[in-house]
Amino acid sequence: MHTPLTPDPTTLSREQLEAEVRLLRAQSASLAQMFEQAPSFIALLSGPKHRFALTNAAYQRTIGDRAVVGSTVAEALPEAAAQGYVALLDEVFRSGRTHRATGARFDVRALPGGPVNERYLDFVYQPIADARGVVSGIFVEGHDVTERTLGEIALRENEVRYRTLFESIEVGFCIVEMMFEGTRAVDYRIVEANPAFVQQTGADVAGRWVSEFAPNLERHWFDTYGSVALTGEPAHFEHYAEVFGRWFDVRALRTGEPSANRVAIFFSDITERRRIEQRAEAGERELRLITDALPVLISFIGADHVYGFANKAYDDWFSIPAEMIVGQDVRDLLGPKAYAARKPFMDRALSGEAVTFELDWPHRDGRARVAEIRYLPRRAVDGHVDGFHVFVQDVTARKQTEADLARQVAARTAERDQVWQASSDLLCVANFDGHFVSLNPSWSRTLGWSEAEMKARPFLDFVHQDDIAATLSAANGLAQEEAQLTFENRYRHKDGRYVWLSWNAVPRDGLIYASTRDVTEAKHQADALAQTEEALRQSQKMEAVGQLTGGLAHDFNNLLAGISGSLELMQTRMSQGRMSDLDRYMTVAQGAAKRAAALTHRLLAFSRRQTLDPKPTDVNRLVTGMEDLVRRTVGPAIHLEVVGLAGLWAALIDPGQLENALLNLCINARDAMPDGGRITIETANKWLDEAGARQHDMPPGQYLSVCVTDTGTGMPPDIIGKVFEPFFTTKPTGEGTGLGLSMVYGFARQSGGQVRIYSEVGQGTTVCLYLPRHYGEADEDDVTRRLAEVERAGQGETVLIVDDEPSVRMLVTEVLEDLGYTAIEAADSVAGLKVLQSDVRIDLLVTDVGLPGGMNGRQMADAGRERRPDLKVLFITGYAENAVLGNGYLRPGMQVLTKPFVLEALASRIKDLIAET
Repeated sequence: MHTPLTPDPTTLSREQLEAEVRLLRAQSASLAQMFEQAPSFIALLSGPKHRFALTNAAYQRTIGDRAVVGSTVAEALPEAAAQGYVALLDEVFRSGRTHRATGARFDVRALPGGPVNERYLDFVYQPIADARGVVSGIFVEGHDVTERTLGEIALRENEVRYRTLFESIEVGFCIVEMMFEGTRAVDYRIVEANPAFVQQTGADVAGRWVSEFAPNLERHWFDTYGSVALTGEPAHFEHYAEVFGRWFDVRALRTGEPSANRVAIFFSDITERRRIEQRAEAGERELRLITDALPVLISFIGADHVYGFANKAYDDWFSIPAEMIVGQDVRDLLGPKAYAARKPFMDRALSGEAVTFELDWPHRDGRARVAEIRYLPRRAVDGHVDGFHVFVQDVTARKQTEADLARQVAARTAERDQVWQASSDLLCVANFDGHFVSLNPSWSRTLGWSEAEMKARPFLDFVHQDDIAATLSAANGLAQEEAQLTFENRYRHKDGRYVWLSWNAVPRDGLIYASTRDVTEAKHQADALAQTEEALRQSQKMEAVGQLTGGLAHDFNNLLAGISGSLELMQTRMSQGRMSDLDRYMTVAQGAAKRAAALTHRLLAFSRRQTLDPKPTDVNRLVTGMEDLVRRTVGPAIHLEVVGLAGLWAALIDPGQLENALLNLCINARDAMPDGGRITIETANKWLDEAGARQHDMPPGQYLSVCVTDTGTGMPPDIIGKVFEPFFTTKPTGEGTGLGLSMVYGFARQSGGQVRIYSEVGQGTTVCLYLPRHYGEADEDDVTRRLAEVERAGQGETVLIVDDEPSVRMLVTEVLEDLGYTAIEAADSVAGLKVLQSDVRIDLLVTDVGLPGGMNGRQMADAGRERRPDLKVLFITGYAENAVLGNGYLRPGMQVLTKPFVLEALASRIKDLIAET
């Protein structure tokens, strides 16, 4: 039978009813109190919208003490909806299944848009259903586990950080488990080790016993770790592990339960640090040896005025061993009086200033002593001064020497002042602003100006106008620290005349010091001597010219006698009808004419004005070809030797002029050996560098040399210096012109080369021609065709001949007409240019260079080429200035033929020029 829990009110008396009501109210209050004070948060949600019907205090604290009863969860807690909790409630209400969560994150905002309060919750959503299973609400109950969860998160993060640190730190770390026999550690196993430990030991050690991978490990390690495991006392030491060959800094402490016998060990490889320390210790010992050996007191005093270092010299200066100085206060060591004397300097040193000062510091026996004391600040890493080094040196002897020197300087200064006052030379000091600073009395005696007058004005005011530029140049040299020696200029005397001064000036310390001498009289004497020497040279030149002209007249008279005599005999024999002897007389006349031509070429070479016809020449072949001629010329008493270099370079020269030069040199060599001797002709290749080129007065480059050496009398230096002069000759009157060496010099220089003489009296002479190398092959021998062999002219080919000498025009016209050319003659440049500017056909212009009419042959040819650009030109000349012919440069289609010339050569040259394309 069912007994109702609550009595039927209709059967209760009034008293019973009131008692029952009081009981129910007490129970309700107790339940309400329990609900409010429950440690878990509780809420009751009704209906599908999850409207708050009831919440307790713990729930209100969880959501930020917001009034939510009567509101739906979505309305009261929008952040819950945003985080998916409303959707979860919908699922529980729909399915009727309970949902439990552990450590769920719930971000609470007390105010919309306010700060987030991050909470972690354990909770349950319990559906409320009737007997039919219809859900009418949800019961929410749970606990705020934020502190616990955050702790767990922090623990996990710490574990991660620990593992990261464990894996990445450079310090080796391991945990070992010790093995004992009684209380004696006999082995240990590596329980765990980080990569740095593995790297330092060089072995895969995890889980292994030390006896496996390091069987020779010293006993020290077992004893130390065993003591830590047994006593729990940490250990810290540095030790050298012989098995690994390295130094380690080791910290060991017991870890875990004592019974586990585990030790955590931190390893730091300090091998490099120990090496540095050992080197530093060695350096410190070396420094100590050095400082102790020096006769200088050396120490370091910290900012607290306490000695940190002292060398052995302190034994002598203080009678206290150096090791007892360290740690003492300066005040205690020096005493009050000496400390007070040094205190200002110490303060300056500690402020960062290097200080040097001197003090009297008597010896222990009372002898005087002067000490030079230097305080040098020392700065720490952060830059602040943490003390200063002290250097004390006995300078008594130096001070005495300085005093002695000062007395000597004073004495010498007095002597200098006496010399300054009494010197006849003009002595002065000037500045670079252009003013005198000091002058000795000789200036006033020489120029008449007082010292004050000269110091008041710039010194350029006294300099002659023509000497100002040179004076400024000398001053600039002094400003560049260059001494100016024997520089001369003129200074104005007070009476207006000028005095020549010779300066020796040097710059020193921003001033100019000069010793000057009046050389006016010497200049006058030198001018007079120069005039006398010039008159003598002129007289010698006139004498040489007289000898030269006499020699030329002698030679030309001989040649003219041969020519005129032959012509007279030819005329006589022709009138007699005796034609058989004509060839002999013609040969004599032609030979004399050729010798006359050679003489004129030598004269032009002597004046450096001959016209050269340079060609690429094989010099060895030329010398060999002349060998027989030279032998016959020098005679049987002279032995001739020719030494030609194999592989000799070619030279661009006039071969005929080189033959002339060689013949002259060999004749000179023969004349230097009247009793016979040896002549050697030698060729060689020469490469002159900058130094060699300067020595030979030539551009650097490649040359070939032709040297003629004799064993004759030689020449003294004064003769060697003159032999190339145009008016110098060693030939006595009546023995020729003496033009040989001057001609050789002129030929060499015009060819772009040089000639040098090397001679000693009694030892013979060598004359060397240096000729520029030609980069190409030498020409083959040029054999002039005979007139009869020259090809005849083409149809209508015309040649214009311009020459002021009628006989030359006649001869050239005759040759041209014999060859079938049409010849047109003109006597001057005006007539020649008219023909060139006409419409007449001209295939070739043959012209002299020196022409009357206002323009020379080159100018006329250039003017003619303006109308006739392809005009061919042959210059014929006996005296052609290089400037007129462009210093040897001729345009294409132009050539030169020197007078006198062989008619066959003229004909060949004309035909070849016209035939050129």
